[in-house]
Amino acid sequence: MEKWFNVGKIVNTHGIRGEVRVISKTDFAEERYTKGNKLYLFMPDAKEPIELTVESHRVHKNFNLLTFEGYGNVNEVEKMKGGILKIREDQLTELEEDEFYFHEIIGCHVFTTDGEEIGKVREILTPGANDVWVIKGKGGKDILIPYIEQIVKKVDIKEQTIIIEPMEGLLS
Repeated sequence: MEKWFNVGKIVNTHGIRGEVRVISKTDFAEERYTKGNKLYLFMPDAKEPIELTVESHRVHKNFNLLTFEGYGNVNEVEKMKGGILKIREDQLTELEEDEFYFHEIIGCHVFTTDGEEIGKVREILTPGANDVWVIKGKGGKDILIPYIEQIVKKVDIKEQTIIIEPMEGLLS
């Protein structure tokens, strides 16, 4: 069975020339939205994804604006609103050491260097200079952990574990 990875959601059209407004869910937007790249559109009621080829990409405000080959006007892309853009697993690229895909981190169990279990990574936020991992704590409360060297000491994707050295006040 093929594995798919979410790279964005089409939330609206933009202008009349077939541009769509995308809320990006990838930390590799420049790479994913390069002219000629293949993306797959999953619509809520469709059985099969629609293969799309990126024609152009630009950033406007907080959105990525894309056009696709063969879709030159607003009427042709209007029906794409609400669709999810994905890539196949074989389109993932090799990462540098200490770089991870979101899907590899989400679901990992987080422990302190003392062996205390903190919880499980539920979500990753990308607010600015560094990512922030949202951990569902044992008490149900969300704990925010910045992905910085001083805190995150070890990530073991195979074992699905992360070891952190919490700064004072981080866990309270």
